[in-house]
Amino acid sequence: MLKVDLSDKVAIVTGAGQGIGRAIAQSLARDGAKLVINDIAEENAKEVAKEIESKGGEATVILADVSNKNAVEHMVRLTLEKYGKIDILVNNAGISGPMVPVQNLSEDDWDRVINVDLKGTFLCSQAVIPHMLENEYGKIVNIASIAGKEGNANMTAYCAAKSGIIGFTKALAEEVVKNGINVNCICPALIATELTLGLGEEQIKFLTEKIPVGRLGKPEEVADLVKFLVSDAANFITRQAYSISGGRSKY
Repeated sequence: MLKVDLSDKVAIVTGAGQGIGRAIAQSLARDGAKLVINDIAEENAKEVAKEIESKGGEATVILADVSNKNAVEHMVRLTLEKYGKIDILVNNAGISGPMVPVQNLSEDDWDRVINVDLKGTFLCSQAVIPHMLENEYGKIVNIASIAGKEGNANMTAYCAAKSGIIGFTKALAEEVVKNGINVNCICPALIATELTLGLGEEQIKFLTEKIPVGRLGKPEEVADLVKFLVSDAANFITRQAYSISGGRSKY
């Protein structure tokens, strides 16, 4: 388990109520960061905050739909009022949408996936960037997917959104590279979370067979990579899209 010093950092993790987001929030808190636990599921978010606090950490729950600009700006405003700064943003909130051929995908389902996954990443980044520019410091990590690099059949909206996150990451990193702000993204293959395990046995088997190491990833493995990228050990790293895929990705 990677150990770094985040004792003076304030971090927002979106979609932190379960799965990868939960592991990321717990991991950052273990090394001293003050956490804002964002989710739309209040009970889940409070449970994560309680877990962090039971281990001596500090966590605040702020409910917000990341696809809603007003809600995101309110979340950022509350964070600054409480902690006075935002050092780290992890854009993790996301949904996969229905797994159907493109001709059967409804416009509403397409919009929902794009709005949560891609627009949410944009809105949250846009909201924290002015503060980070003022402080000339910031770490943004966006959770994309190996599907955004390679594509998966019957997941066109999800793949489009995650590919968009990769492009957004690279463009934003270029904008702020001279301002002490690092922007990177992570592209996991299938990770064993509540979301992915709900895909169904047949789909899980199909996706697992694409992973050379022959198993699903662990949320904690993603969390360790996030922790490294938000630490000062990664100050020279920006504009990158890291695959964490058990050897699946060829680039």
